[in-house]
Amino acid sequence: MTTTKKTRREFLQQSLMAGAGLTITAMGMPASSYARILGANDRVNVGLVGFSDRARQALLPSFFSHNKELNFDLVAVSDIWNRRREEGKAFLEEKTGHKVRACVNNDELYRIKDLDAVFIASADFQHAYHTIEAVKNKCDVYSEKPFAETMDDARKALKAVKESGRIMQVGTQRRSGTSYHAAANFIKEGKFGDITMVEMTWNVNQPGRWRRPDLVKSIRESDTDWKRFLAGRPNDSWDPRKYLEYRLFWPYSSGIFGQWMTHQIDTVHWFSGLKHPRSAVANGGIYMWHDGRKNPDTLTAVFDYGPADNPEKGFQVMYSSRFHNSAGGTKEIYYSNGGTIDMSTSKITSTGGLTEKEAAEMGMHANLLTPMTLSTQEKAETSANTGGDPLTSAHVRNWMTSVRDRRQPHAPIEAAYSHSIALIMGNAAYRTGMKATFDEATQEVMVGGKVFTM
Repeated sequence: MTTTKKTRREFLQQSLMAGAGLTITAMGMPASSYARILGANDRVNVGLVGFSDRARQALLPSFFSHNKELNFDLVAVSDIWNRRREEGKAFLEEKTGHKVRACVNNDELYRIKDLDAVFIASADFQHAYHTIEAVKNKCDVYSEKPFAETMDDARKALKAVKESGRIMQVGTQRRSGTSYHAAANFIKEGKFGDITMVEMTWNVNQPGRWRRPDLVKSIRESDTDWKRFLAGRPNDSWDPRKYLEYRLFWPYSSGIFGQWMTHQIDTVHWFSGLKHPRSAVANGGIYMWHDGRKNPDTLTAVFDYGPADNPEKGFQVMYSSRFHNSAGGTKEIYYSNGGTIDMSTSKITSTGGLTEKEAAEMGMHANLLTPMTLSTQEKAETSANTGGDPLTSAHVRNWMTSVRDRRQPHAPIEAAYSHSIALIMGNAAYRTGMKATFDEATQEVMVGGKVFTM
């Protein structure tokens, strides 16, 4: 942050509190939020929690595409593994051209004066935990998805973010895509008709996906802080595979549900306006890659969506994923009686819609959508490689401008909470072999009349 005898932010905060507090409060902004309004010349200081592959390959390149224009700076990295901590420091110092603080843990990170915001790119199960830490230390947050793998984590994080008044964006970057915005508007304006079904796939042929064999061989428990890594998970003995290949092991990750399905199921919530499924069933297993993993390499889940008080209205979502054959790639297809929206091509078509011949037999009229392209401004992200893509860049920029303007980003805490419910329901159904439902009153995922827990 730029300084003189008194920082611009300190001057701004005191001026606001002294002269315009009542006006700003009348705008509905909590004191914890308006006290952080930034002047145009204020620099926003950002820290990084976890120097992960995702951070290095996507989040940081996106950040450095916009930081000079928006006056943001990366001042610190926190990582409990000494190797990643030093790599992160070197990487960021090269990018920023100045010294960057390397913190052994988040306690040290949040002792930095004038830290304004953080990227959270830690392990799947830690995102909600680290978000709570951040907002309690008065920092805005960009958190990678999945947001939470248990309802306890999800509820606590939702409460903490809402009470803090901080800006929080979760990394479901489809919400910053122009083609996705066009599809959402098309549906919400009633042009598509009722959604009747959604089919989603995410297929790869990658035996090495989420594997880190060379790193597993090199890391030692003394290189890191295993107890801090557990972040609320049950006590467990040191295991380098669980530390580095956590996406293969429950309860450190739900695997396919958390890593891939969250991207796609989030669009269902966005497009439909529904907050979560009514029920979920799932099946799958480890059919190909018998490498010690505990999360499946093949998975199919079916979700029922619709109003809780109207079981006759709704639609089905079928999600499938496999690691051992990439045929079909990554798809998101929405169906109505009049045709389809295919997000892999960004096109609306009349394919499968009610024709004149079929309609006439029942005294009805044809119902066919007019074919159109949703957007030519960008190619929809449908690849299983979610690296440094245009959507991530747009999503990070949206967060940065939201931090500066103090407005809701495209994927706020409510979106994070909703996709967490869906992934937890899917995981519960897969692990128990039973139908999972959601109790609105208790905000718990239920299986066989009991609360689903780890």
